Amino acid sequence: MNVIPPGMRVAFHANTLVADIHDPRFAAMLPRLVQLGYTALALPPLEPDTPTQPVVDMLRDSELHPIPMASLTPQANVASPDRAVRAAGLHRLRAFVDFAVALGSDQLNGVPYGLFGTPSEPVSESALREAARAVGEVAEEAHDRGVTMTFEVLNRYETSAINTAEQALQFVDDSASPHLRIHLDTFHMGIEEADMAAAIDLAMPKLGYLELGQSGRGRLSRGALDLAGVAAHAHRAGYRGRWGVEAFTRHVLGPDIANTLAIWRRTYDDGIDVAEDAVAVFQAAHSGAPLAGAHAARRDADVEPNHRFTSDRF
Repeated sequence: MNVIPPGMRVAFHANTLVADIHDPRFAAMLPRLVQLGYTALALPPLEPDTPTQPVVDMLRDSELHPIPMASLTPQANVASPDRAVRAAGLHRLRAFVDFAVALGSDQLNGVPYGLFGTPSEPVSESALREAARAVGEVAEEAHDRGVTMTFEVLNRYETSAINTAEQALQFVDDSASPHLRIHLDTFHMGIEEADMAAAIDLAMPKLGYLELGQSGRGRLSRGALDLAGVAAHAHRAGYRGRWGVEAFTRHVLGPDIANTLAIWRRTYDDGIDVAEDAVAVFQAAHSGAPLAGAHAARRDADVEPNHRFTSDRF
């Protein structure tokens, strides 16, 4: 059986399988993820007051580690110019740490530095520094409780706050937290980074989660990004943190979530097929062998950096 190589800790995104983790079909899918070698489950956005026991009970037999995600709201935002809204944002982030601890999680992902959604203007440097201090404070509290806090670097259409690995490193520095970690996602990197390999190398000292997502949001082996090349580079460079696999399709998500994420079409048929397809990417990364049928990463000197780790099918 093709499985993820031992030692590569990989999480699979629940929304690749179902829109709602309480979907009665969901629990029956989890044993297949375990068979394939996945060790964790990235949870969809949940409010911090969501009852945890049903999730704990569902995952107990599978031995998949849950990874929740933090989010902010217009009324609770650590990057807000309003002091009361910032305080509410800090309280909300602490509630997510409580939520993660109650789930038995060792990691908290998400966007704790500001609002998710189409931005209308840049975030000021002072607001980002204020957000960094708050996130750093919570990251230290989370660490003391056994939870590593990460923050996801998003593309320009989803935030104007942090779009690149370089900006993420500055945010970590401003946070003054030695335990805050960066979450890079190749889907967003494909839009924002001039050189994915260089971005991974730059973030490596603080990289805590490297998520693989294809350009069209479908199966990892089909798209403009050479994800086997990306993963192989990160593995060779010494990355031993947790990985993620993420894909979205409209018929699974339903209109509300799909509209929020700008998923307008059917990008794959079945989420388990996505999970099985991704295994080959990790096998290739671990062995250093090229992925069959995939385009090799462009390494010629005459190739512009922003084409690195992209397909040569134009």
